[in-house]
Amino acid sequence: MSVVTPEMIGFPAKEAPSMFTTRPEIIGTFGAVASTHWIASQVGMSVLERGGNAFDAAAAAGFALQIVEPHLNGPGGDCPIILHSVRTGTQQVICGQGPAPSGLTVGLMRDKLGMEIMPGTGLLATPVPGAFDAWMVMLRDHGTWSVREVLAYAIGYARNGAPMVPRIRATIESVRPLFETEWTTSAALWLRDGGPEPNGLYANPTLADTYERVVREAEAVGGSRENQVDAARDAWYRGFVAEAIGKFVAATEAMDTSGRRNRGVLTADDMARWHAGIEAPTTLDYHGHTVLKCGPWSQGPAMLQTLALMGGFDVAAMDPVGADFIHYVLEAQKLAFADREAFYGDPAFTDVPMATLLSPAYNDARRALMGATASLEFRPGQPDGLVPRTDYAAAIRRSNDLAAAMGSGEPTVSRLGASGGDTCHVDVIDKHGNMVSATPSAGWLQSSPAIPELGFCLGSRCQMFWLDETLPNGLKPGKRPRTTLSPSMVLRDGKPWMSFGTPGGEQQDQWQPIMLMRMIHHGLNIQQAIDLPSFHSEHWISSFWPRGAKPNKAVIEGRYTQAVLDDLIARGHAAEMGGEWSEGRLTGARREADGTIRAGANPRGMQGYAVGR
Repeated sequence: MSVVTPEMIGFPAKEAPSMFTTRPEIIGTFGAVASTHWIASQVGMSVLERGGNAFDAAAAAGFALQIVEPHLNGPGGDCPIILHSVRTGTQQVICGQGPAPSGLTVGLMRDKLGMEIMPGTGLLATPVPGAFDAWMVMLRDHGTWSVREVLAYAIGYARNGAPMVPRIRATIESVRPLFETEWTTSAALWLRDGGPEPNGLYANPTLADTYERVVREAEAVGGSRENQVDAARDAWYRGFVAEAIGKFVAATEAMDTSGRRNRGVLTADDMARWHAGIEAPTTLDYHGHTVLKCGPWSQGPAMLQTLALMGGFDVAAMDPVGADFIHYVLEAQKLAFADREAFYGDPAFTDVPMATLLSPAYNDARRALMGATASLEFRPGQPDGLVPRTDYAAAIRRSNDLAAAMGSGEPTVSRLGASGGDTCHVDVIDKHGNMVSATPSAGWLQSSPAIPELGFCLGSRCQMFWLDETLPNGLKPGKRPRTTLSPSMVLRDGKPWMSFGTPGGEQQDQWQPIMLMRMIHHGLNIQQAIDLPSFHSEHWISSFWPRGAKPNKAVIEGRYTQAVLDDLIARGHAAEMGGEWSEGRLTGARREADGTIRAGANPRGMQGYAVGR
């Protein structure tokens, strides 16, 4: 087992804090909440202190995240959840990933609109918004609080104002020209009075009104707490929210990344027909731990495939910040993400050979492809004899074309709104041992025009579909786009141990296995594993518009030594050094056998915090 030194965290030895972390790992017995924003963490902890359980706390924190990180998630976005219930003794996935509308077809996109790929912004790429139902299904089935109690925090911040961290202002400024000239409803919301000042308070009273009406309609039904939760769901998906969404989408031509103004096709009927599903997690046993992920409608199993490949190496003998560890993880991820591209999709529409992809025999054969030098190839396997179909060359061309356009002064971001969003995450463990790992995202303020009656916009997750129905992730009405959202949970010796996750798009299932392996093989605690410098690859086809690829590209955090970078380059990686604190926004919480609850959160960006006692 390697020894962690202060220099690995980025501190000179004489200045290193205790345990070599930027902050202590939280330790208590009552409960803990870790999230990507300090307010959401405090909201969740407030719920626990007032007698709520982990499910109440996670829901309240999740709705608060919509207000305090509107550039990273929103009410019109998505949210997959993995939970452990002490009452049932089971783990389950709640799928808050909404599907494609009934009118969104390959024929519409290719034949009528002449598009080769889905746009990355606007209204055409909008799925049914899934986050609200996911939170409410969890609250109904596992929580104890009312709709009013859970939404009170979000309503308060929307009504009275939440602090606008500088990154929110930067995001707004990046799309200001689009808002001013095209998405005028968004300008009315986000540019009023010149726009929010960094670190000033900014309110969204229209969204507060929306949530207050949801509460009123839920309570008007009366009856049990569960009945009122279902009434709130009805208000959202079969009531005034769905009606406002349907009318706005039908009446609005929105500029998108195609360079044209297009109407969306999402209707109130699409919303009425959908509800969040409940599924068993996809699992992998790894060194005495069982790792739980969402199914192949997400990219989550790619993390499991990475671990299955790394299971054949002596990871404990590798330096956790050395070139060997980086090299073999990158090579494993190249193989895992190639399979993601070739075979993952909504299993309700396509047969995904998941059992084979996670089997020892398949991974033994794939591991044999991992050599001492970097692979330049894009190499999906052939599980069960399936022949992969991907167009890697076209993805490389799209990356090069976009880079050339931006390098020549083409105002891609300001004219088309091609400002990517990111994601949030929240982990909760209560004193009973209930656990939640949730990754809300989409519905970013920069994803589509704001709906003026509701105070929020819709997401653009359907950009992840291919316009070929025969592909596993090909567009079909009612099908879930393969999302990058990927919460995690781990059992140790069969007992619930840890909830964790991160924002980061493609990087979510790169940074998470790195964190987990450092804990399992090198004995690090959550905060140490988060604080160590990390890395990522961009070798495969991106899930996001314009669906590009950068062969063999690897980025390592700036706190690595030059010797590590030189070693990776010598092995053939197209490696480069990123910023000093630039890789990952991980959070996590775990419950040990002695009853202690421990948590940590990412210091990068100075927003994420873990709280507990």
